[in-house]
Amino acid sequence: MSVQHQQLDASELGPDPFLAFEKWFAAASDTDIADPNAMSLATSANNEVSVRTVLMKYWDTKGFVFFTNYESRKAEQIAANPFVGLLFYWECLRRQVRIEGAATRISAAESLKYFATRPRGSQLGAWCSAQSSVISSRDVLNAKLEEMKRKFSNRQVPLPSMWGGYRVVPRRIEFWQQGQDRLHDRFLFERPDSDAVWNLNRLAP
Repeated sequence: MSVQHQQLDASELGPDPFLAFEKWFAAASDTDIADPNAMSLATSANNEVSVRTVLMKYWDTKGFVFFTNYESRKAEQIAANPFVGLLFYWECLRRQVRIEGAATRISAAESLKYFATRPRGSQLGAWCSAQSSVISSRDVLNAKLEEMKRKFSNRQVPLPSMWGGYRVVPRRIEFWQQGQDRLHDRFLFERPDSDAVWNLNRLAP
């Protein structure tokens, strides 16, 4: 599916950015994009910025949820500065969604609920990697995986204490639609806190 130079009007988004995101995400999911839920996650601490791609596993009106190792570099940066940026880019639709907000850990119960839905191999993998740490070779991971297979061979794989989810509660959500002659359409939803009403403004490209 290819969309070029489609103009975007505020009325198409409506007053609720979550409903607008629902429509845009559904449109992206209807394309041949391999992972429409892939998003860039930017974190920062101590005057350093880091960005990587993670998968949004679900979202609701509270925010956008992803999962990771709580001992990773991203987790260390979030602990130091919880304000993060997310970016969805759906090239074939010529669309972006930019999200800025605070990342907070979800409950262990909520993490466990999702963890139970993961394939067993992914559950075992969560136990194997001290994410972001230096390792000598791939053999270290393979050996750890075999160890975990033996350890949990006759039972369910439990939720690792160092693994779980974050929910990014947005303060800003920007919808970007590519325009002709680089005159893109940009609409920014903003609110000072999670209980406030969203304000919507068009931005210059």
